[in-house]
Amino acid sequence: MIHIERLGIYLSKPVAFLIMVIYLVQSGLLVYLITDKFDLEKQIDYQQSRIIELEDKLKLYKVIEDLEIGFTDPEVTQLTNVIWNESKKYNYDPIFVVSVIMVESTFKKQQVSDSGAAGLMQLRPFVARSIAPRAGVEWEGTETLHESEANIKLGTYFLWEQILKHGDIKKGLVAYNIGETRLRDLIRNGQPLPLTYMNKVMSTYKRLKASYQV
Repeated sequence: MIHIERLGIYLSKPVAFLIMVIYLVQSGLLVYLITDKFDLEKQIDYQQSRIIELEDKLKLYKVIEDLEIGFTDPEVTQLTNVIWNESKKYNYDPIFVVSVIMVESTFKKQQVSDSGAAGLMQLRPFVARSIAPRAGVEWEGTETLHESEANIKLGTYFLWEQILKHGDIKKGLVAYNIGETRLRDLIRNGQPLPLTYMNKVMSTYKRLKASYQV
């Protein structure tokens, strides 16, 4: 017999062993149920986040579909995905990126400015070439700027870089528009910043947010 002092009872070895086995089984089952419940909650949270993401992407698709000029349906889907992904990467609101594109090119894929800036986000080739490695884009000459996905990756990266360098979104947008060197010269000489471009982007952003309720 086994004398269990604290309980004040005597148990035979088989009974004590059986009690221990039952205890371990119950403990294991409890751990399994708790873990299973936790995993189920994680799956539910993941699915809910995916549903919200898909709903937001559909809204973004609708905005782009209404604004684009000369894109096929598959290309609109590609634009939606790249704008969404790059926005998440750099912590933009996707509609903000759409607003920059609207001001730059009005969503015309082959747009080229008098200064040689090209594509949806109107980047000059020498700028795009210099940032391509950092933006994760393979530079294959000026034609790269006419590839919508590459252009948006380059543009969103370049804007992000300017915002980081200058400390706020206003100066970042000004630098994106007039160039980093010119912005530094204006600041150094105490001259006012040209805000027309920045105001256009922000007013377009506000208009799109209100119109599409996104």
